[in-house]
Amino acid sequence: MKVFPFRKRPHAKDTAKKTVTLPVVPKADRFRSKDLVVEAITGLAGHPGRLTLSALVVVLGIGALVATIGLAQTGARQLQARFDHIAATHGTVRVAEDPMTLAQLNTIPWDAGERASRLNGVIAAGTLTVLDNTDMVITASPVFDPMAPPTRKPGVIAISPGLLDAVSATLEAGTDINSFHDARGERVALLGTKAASLLGVTRVDNQPAVFIDGTSYTVIGIVQDTERAADLIDAVIIPQSTARVTLGLSEIEVVHVQVEIGAGPMIQRQIGTALSPSSPTGYDIVMPPPPSQMREQLTVDVNSLFLILGLVALLLGGVTIAVVSSLSVMERRGEIGLRRALGATRQQVAVQYITETAIVGLLGGLAGAAAGVLAVVTTAAINQWTPVLDLRLVGLAIILGVIVGAVSGLIPALRAARLEPATALQQGT
Repeated sequence: MKVFPFRKRPHAKDTAKKTVTLPVVPKADRFRSKDLVVEAITGLAGHPGRLTLSALVVVLGIGALVATIGLAQTGARQLQARFDHIAATHGTVRVAEDPMTLAQLNTIPWDAGERASRLNGVIAAGTLTVLDNTDMVITASPVFDPMAPPTRKPGVIAISPGLLDAVSATLEAGTDINSFHDARGERVALLGTKAASLLGVTRVDNQPAVFIDGTSYTVIGIVQDTERAADLIDAVIIPQSTARVTLGLSEIEVVHVQVEIGAGPMIQRQIGTALSPSSPTGYDIVMPPPPSQMREQLTVDVNSLFLILGLVALLLGGVTIAVVSSLSVMERRGEIGLRRALGATRQQVAVQYITETAIVGLLGGLAGAAAGVLAVVTTAAINQWTPVLDLRLVGLAIILGVIVGAVSGLIPALRAARLEPATALQQGT
């Protein structure tokens, strides 16, 4: 016989079910940000015509803003360059005279151009002296014909190296008078275009010569144009040291100085001492004043005008997005009611519409910024300007497109969020 071990019967209290209370965990919202973006893109893709119209308006607004600001910056830069080009950057130094006796109060040293060029802010400097050519015989032939009819004689000017740079002169052909010619007293000459025409010299590669009182000077260049010393165009130009030896030059008439913009007042205080440290007075110094603030003010005005135009265009784009989005809410009332009936909250509906308009603004901002940059570069290329555009403006324009899109969708989003599910389903069917 098999004997089973005795088992104790469970007590009634032990058989009672024990109730365990667990903490209530709220159900997680399964509508994540990724789902929000997907729903927004799906909603936009379902209406490509509306998406294209809304994005096109943003493209026009952002493109107009980037283009107008870029063109304003480019135009302002060209305006500044033009102001810099015509700004007074030229100064002169002459010997002053006593108003009573007309006696000269000082003298200009022979190396005045070199001394002046050492000053900070001086771009180029040189001396110029117009010689009296009344009794001079100036020809392009060594034989003088006394029976030939009289013709107008070109002038004779003595210069130091650096003078052509100081007066912004350009050469049509040949080379400038340099320090080698001046140091050795070389008998070389430059001809202004009018003087070359009078003397019948049209080229310098065959080493033509002109004769002043029978002394030959080899022509090494022809001066085509000058902005600040018109006498050079109608003159035979020889080195200063050569004029001292062959023509008896005894004093310098004027020192021409080309200075940097804004350096005129400082140079005016220093150049007298540079020319004559022991006697800095007795000079008639004329230097350009500081640049006027008109250039800066004009640049600010141009930028402000174009900025206002760009903002107006962008504002119109935002209004258009708001109108199109409002029409979208009316057309999609059934969809909104269905979403609400399936559990979507008012906040989710509103955020979805704002996300849609923000995506429209992003697409419009990207395309508009690219179109604006292209417009600036194309316009600058056509006018042969240097395009100027702050690259930070492109990034800000894209961000601004997103902001405009999101803000434009606020009112339509609130209207969509206020719709009741039952009413929306009835009106949308």
